[in-house]
Amino acid sequence: KAAAPTSSSGGKAAKKKKWSKGKVKDKAQHAVVLDKATYDRIMKEVPTFRFISQSILIERLKVNGSLARVAIRHLEKEGQIKRIVHHSGQLIYS
Repeated sequence: KAAAPTSSSGGKAAKKKKWSKGKVKDKAQHAVVLDKATYDRIMKEVPTFRFISQSILIERLKVNGSLARVAIRHLEKEGQIKRIVHHSGQLIYS
């Protein structure tokens, strides 16, 4: 009789892989109400951006999405920015 070969890689006796729980992203604390300081910053800085979209305003100015959309519409109405691409998902301005 030959003894069963034992391997270092295991088999059923080896420990099962522990799956990571995943990383939890911190919830962003962006402004919900437009205050005077944020309004002034939008009116001064945003027209100088080369590429303007809702996501850019959210990231740089720390405002929420609805506030970013309102700011973009306001700037376009005043003629400070012009629309490049009108897509259902993303509006891109310059």
